[in-house]
Order: sequence, then structure tokens, then C-alpha cells
Amino acid sequence: MEERRPSKKPLIFYWTIAIVVFFLLNIFVFPSFLSVQIQEVDYRTFLTLLEEKQIGQVEVEENQITFTNLDASKIYKTGNMNDPELIDRLVDSGAGFGTEIKKETDPLLYSLVSIILPVALMFGVWTFISKKMAQQMGKNPNMMQFGMGKSGAKLYVKSDNSVTFRDVAGEEEAKELLREIVDYLHAPEKYARIGASLPKGALLVGPPGTGKTLLAKAVAGEANVPFFSISGSEFVQMFVGLGAAKVRDLFRQAKEKAPCIVFIDEIDAIGKKRDGRIGGNDEQEQTLNQLLTEMDGFDGSRGVVILAATNRPESLDPALLRPGRFDRRIPVELPDLQGRIDILKVHAAKVRTDGNEDYTAIARAASGCSGAELANIVNEAALRAVRQGRDAVSQEDLMESIEVVIAGYQKKNKILSDSEKRVVAYHEVGHALVAALQNHSAPVEKITIIPRTSGALGYTMQVDEGERFLLTKTELENKITTFTGGRAAEELVFHEISTGASNDIEQATKLARAMITRYGMSEEFGMVALEHTENQYLGGDASLACSSQTQTRIDEMTVSLVARQYKKACTLLSENIEKLHKISAYLYERETLTGEQFMEMLKS
Repeated sequence: MEERRPSKKPLIFYWTIAIVVFFLLNIFVFPSFLSVQIQEVDYRTFLTLLEEKQIGQVEVEENQITFTNLDASKIYKTGNMNDPELIDRLVDSGAGFGTEIKKETDPLLYSLVSIILPVALMFGVWTFISKKMAQQMGKNPNMMQFGMGKSGAKLYVKSDNSVTFRDVAGEEEAKELLREIVDYLHAPEKYARIGASLPKGALLVGPPGTGKTLLAKAVAGEANVPFFSISGSEFVQMFVGLGAAKVRDLFRQAKEKAPCIVFIDEIDAIGKKRDGRIGGNDEQEQTLNQLLTEMDGFDGSRGVVILAATNRPESLDPALLRPGRFDRRIPVELPDLQGRIDILKVHAAKVRTDGNEDYTAIARAASGCSGAELANIVNEAALRAVRQGRDAVSQEDLMESIEVVIAGYQKKNKILSDSEKRVVAYHEVGHALVAALQNHSAPVEKITIIPRTSGALGYTMQVDEGERFLLTKTELENKITTFTGGRAAEELVFHEISTGASNDIEQATKLARAMITRYGMSEEFGMVALEHTENQYLGGDASLACSSQTQTRIDEMTVSLVARQYKKACTLLSENIEKLHKISAYLYERETLTGEQFMEMLKS
């Protein structure tokens, strides 16, 4: 869709000009205005004024003479001519001399006039205008011509390259729910006849990169209606009330353009729960209250649909999620295997390929990737083809790009010593061998000891043959055993351990702890949740919900579980020590092993 956004100058633009003018006045105007003006005259005029007794005070210096008139309202200066009769003339004229004439303004007055007074004046004007404008903006839209209170929403209108549902793959359930909104915008009378009304707002919820914004644009593209897009952070303002004014302006524009779609991205920026604490964020609460009010007074029959996106639904205010506001929740999850295949095909259609791609193999290797990451994989493959002087993307480019996204680029300038290279080879083969010797483990796809920019000195890639949604206790224990296989191989062969297992230890500990606290897989605690997850779409931070004594016991059980699986890994490798030496030597020489090569050597 084509973007249309009116140009505007924000309020800060005008205040910046005012501040610059203030400083220029303070530097160039105020000093000359407040300083005492001294008029220069010749020596003859000085003598004439002495004879006429028109001089009040005289200050004689080495190079000049400074004097005032009788009432000291004016100050003059002239050159010192070394006149030997000067003292007598001063006495005869009755002028006072020997005192210092004040030539500078009082410092207190200077500070008051040049600094304190302007700053106080500017602060008063700033406060007055911000309050008055915030109060009047909703009543008089013409006051927004200076950018104060304008929503700043991007307006997309119909164009030849509008985004439609054909451009969105891997989210069939979400598209099915959103097609009802499109149908309502096309034929609202069909719903009116039966008395049904479409929800005023729909909330798109899911991890980053899954295509929430793209889906919202696709709804507008399918319905051929204007599409307003704004981020929740754009409502956050310095002045109390301006965020609420932006909300009012957004809904005013939407009503004028109806039927249309309004999309608020990252709505959690303004829709967080109100905690009622004293000294809280008044601006955020006023903005949220205004949004709630606008949605309450919003007539959905006019054909305006409000869509919003967030990856932190648990942080939203309950009043925002009640029926009559955002009462439809549409999950936009990570794509499954078929979804990843469809997404890869959509993005691969934009690049030139050699026609030999196996999208199923690529999708299996990219398990857990979002739509944005899959798009990045295709783009990285195209860049790799260009770097190697080819005009088409191959299957090898796509598989290598998966490793780039997961582990980073190959670090060719990082050369390991022979001893380090041998340790890394045994470490990675230890992982692969333990995985292959266990049942219910994902097949090994690739083993490499080429360092990557992520910091990994090597890695073992395992790829499940199909999509997995449930894991048994045995499978989780086997995963922990596989994680410990690298350290077990090091200790078994070199009788020494290194820092290379740090990430393996972290993963094994995390999984073992989850089995005990979240999955109910411990005999001692049984089906009791001892830990809860927050921000499930942003990494899933976990926090314990139990006593300190129970936490101590959880730590002991975690250590015990990992130790048992580590002992199991050592046993498996000891029983297959010849295979470990043989495959590690081959990996040391070749640096990379495919899954097929690894299995052939294991069976030979």
C-alpha cells in the first residue's frame, strides 16, 4: 500500500528556536544593554567642565581620566596629559577625586535581568501553553496545525503493490480469523441483518518477527480500505495530556476515512496495567484512559476496525482486554514445519534459484525460526551466491545461511592451535556420538570445528525428521546427556576439562531445572508448579514460587540429575572409545562432517 503522511513540525522545533534566541540575547544583547555606557571626550572638554564646575567625581589613572557629571548620571573618559596643575584645578572646581568610579552593573541586578528573569519567564510560558493546549486540543482540531497533539499515524492507501494474504504464509489460523474482518468491511449489512456485530478491536499476540504488522497490512489490502499505522511509543509525550490528544486525533481521522483499519503496534507502550502508585506516570495513564474512552464511544457499524499487536499480552491493562474493546485475541505463533516451507517459498520467489531446492530439508533445519528469520535466511543465501560469483541460489547456499543465522559467519581469520583443534574435535564428536547411541534423539545433520562469529569454536547440528510438539521425560533426559557429551569426551581422552562446555552446561542446567519445577517430572515434588514463566514471547523469564528450603532442594535435585546424565555420557563414550578416536581424527583433518558421513563411520 502507498504511504501518505502529512509533513508537520513538532512542538520541540519551535521551542528549540526560542532557546537559541534566548542564548543569543544573553550573549550579545544583555551584556551591552546592562553595562554602564562611558562617553569619550577630549582633554579640552574636560578642562572646560572643570572651570565651569560641572564635574562631580574624578578618577585619575595612568593612561586615562574617568569623571562624572554633577549628579553622576553620566560617565566620561579622556586621556591623561600629565598636567602638573591638574590637582589644583580639581581642588578649585570642588570635584571629588581619589575615589573609584563604579563602571559595572550590580552583579545581583545583572543575574536577575539576564538569567533568572528570562528563565523564569520561559518556564512560565512553557507550563501555561502546554496545559492550555492540552485542554483545548480535543475541542479545536485547528490548534493542531503546529504539530501539537497530531497523532502522527502513517496513512496507507490502496496501490498496485498492496500487501494481501497471498504475501503472508505460515499463519493460516490467524488469516482465517482475520478474513472475517475483511468480509465485514466488504458486506457489513450481512452481519447487521442477523444482529451480529464484529468486535471493535482485535489483538495480534505472538513472538517478534512472526508477521503481526504484515498481517494487519494484509487485512487492509484485502479489504481495499485506508490503513492507519502508528506505534504505541508515539503516544508517549513530555507534556501531560498530549498523548491523549494524539489518541483523539487518531480516532477523528479514522472516522473521517471510514471504512478503514487502525493498527497500533507495540500497544503495551501505552496499555500497561495501572498500578495506582502515587507519583506514577500520569501521562501514560491519561493516554490509556483516553484510548479506553474512545473505544467505548466508538461506533463499530461505521466500518472502522482497530487492530493492535504486542508480544507482552500479560502486561496489558484488563480494562483494555474486556469485551467491547480488544475482545478478540488472535495468536500469531512461530510457524510449524509446513508453515516454514510455505514462508521459504514466498521469499525464495523473490530471488533467482537454480531449481534444485529442498524446502522441506531447509524447513526442518530451521526449526523454531520466525518468519523474519526465514526471510533473512533466504537473503543470506542470495548474498552468499553473489559473493561466490554465481547468478542463482543453490541448496548449499540455503543450508549454509541457516548456520549463519544460528551461529554466525565462519571466522576464517581465527586459527586454532593444534591442541585446541583436537580438543574441539573430540568435544563435538562427543556430542554427536552420545546423541547417536541413544534412542529418541534427533539425528545428527552436521559436525564442524570451524569457529563462528557467535563465539562458538564448533557445533553439532541435530535435526528432527518431523515436527515435535511434546517431549517425554526420557527424551529430555537424553537431551541433557547429549549436552554433557562434549565435556565427557574431553575428560575421558585428555583427563582435563576446558571452558568449551560453558554453553552446554547452561543448557543442561536450564532443562534439568525445568523438568523439576515446571514439568512435574520429579518423584519428590510430583505435579506441583514451583516456577512460573513471564514474558513467554520474549525469552520466557522464569521465577521461582516456593520457599527458600524448597529452592535449596531444587538446586540439589538439579545437580543430581545433571550428574546422572553426565555419568551416562561417560559410560557411552567409554564403551565406544575406538569410534570416538576414529571419528575425531577424521573431523580434525576435514574440519566438517555431514550426517551421512558420520553415520557411515559409526556403523563401519
